[in-house]
Amino acid sequence: MSSIHEGKEKNRSAKPLAERMRPQKLEEVRGQSHLLGKDCLLPKLIRENRVGNLILAGPPGTGKTTLATVIAEESQCKLIKLNAVTSNVAELRDSLKLAKYYGADKCFLFVDEIHRFNKAQQDLLLPDVESGEARLIGATTHNPRYYVIDPLLSRSQLFTLESLEVSEIEDALLACIANEDCGLGSKNCQAEAKAMNQIARLAEGDLRKAYNILEIIVEGLSEKGRVSEDSVALFAKERSIRYDRDEDEHYDTASALIKSMRGNDPDAALYWLAKMLVGGEDPRFIARRLVIFASEDVGLADSRALLMADATFRACETIGLPECELNLAHCVLFLATSPKSNSSTLALAAAKRAIRENPVQAIPSSIQDRHGRNQNYRNEEEEGYLYSHEFKENITGQTYLDKHLELYLPKNSGAEEKIAERLNRWKTLRSKARGEN
Repeated sequence: MSSIHEGKEKNRSAKPLAERMRPQKLEEVRGQSHLLGKDCLLPKLIRENRVGNLILAGPPGTGKTTLATVIAEESQCKLIKLNAVTSNVAELRDSLKLAKYYGADKCFLFVDEIHRFNKAQQDLLLPDVESGEARLIGATTHNPRYYVIDPLLSRSQLFTLESLEVSEIEDALLACIANEDCGLGSKNCQAEAKAMNQIARLAEGDLRKAYNILEIIVEGLSEKGRVSEDSVALFAKERSIRYDRDEDEHYDTASALIKSMRGNDPDAALYWLAKMLVGGEDPRFIARRLVIFASEDVGLADSRALLMADATFRACETIGLPECELNLAHCVLFLATSPKSNSSTLALAAAKRAIRENPVQAIPSSIQDRHGRNQNYRNEEEEGYLYSHEFKENITGQTYLDKHLELYLPKNSGAEEKIAERLNRWKTLRSKARGEN
């Protein structure tokens, strides 16, 4: 008997710390008070086994798999687990058969990383989910509205889990240090409060990551050692940040960079740039965004921005990493501290809207180019065209649209303030040339 017990203990200790510390009861789940708080409906539905099909979305380490496990445990139901990364159609069919055998009221089919299933695989879930023969819990780190097919999403209740607060992760780590059954209590370690806070911050809202950090640090200590600020700092030197290229984190961080520059915050912009570079982002991807930003958000307020961004893109292509990081930082700081104007963006949108919503205007006869059409064309002078360079400030008074449109509205920002003054002066000269009062 004792050997069996010892075998179970050894098997449990061989599991990763995050797995050993996984909650088994609803009250043990940390965070997600917006879903599991005192006045929330979900806990009541779970305990009464009245939960329907669920899609759990949220960043890594927020408790999606844990919540699925707890739901099954509290509902006294079986949980058939599938991982969409490793499973295939045959395994999915077998799991559906097994789920139907147990019955939807006594079983959940849990599909982790459900966004990895292609459309055909997700379609395979539909008939049994729709008929109620199988009850689904899907988990995803991606936006389900983009990665889960609409028919499956419409038959499920979507719950979004949030990253854990630093204080919640700290509490979990302290409990882990003291827990002798599943945690690190048998190591007899001490932990400094500031060290726990540092680990919680390094985890970036991911409790699993926090457990992994703590486990690595403790494994490197002697018996009755101490988790100190120095030991955390030593780990932090070698840590890798969470940054999934070509995934949501990639685009979210790029968006944060753009919005920081647009909001004239060079410190925030440089921070998000650094995150992308440390995360292994392709510098050309960043440079392309800077070229777009230069015209979209700085524009005529400082036309040097486009030259700077273009030069940065060429530097990224010709010089490459790591030296081109300096060029990127130079450009990001220039753009973030430049005056801003989106007048080019708005003007182009207004011009396209005018074309879509109204009949397309004919080119005024005075500015039509007859060259090359036939041998009987009239020259520009005979056509009535006035050569602008022969007039003061190139203002002739002639029209270039049959029906005047005001599409470009300059902003009083940077160099564009001077452009606005120039346009107003030309407007006055044009009116005089036409004999208008």
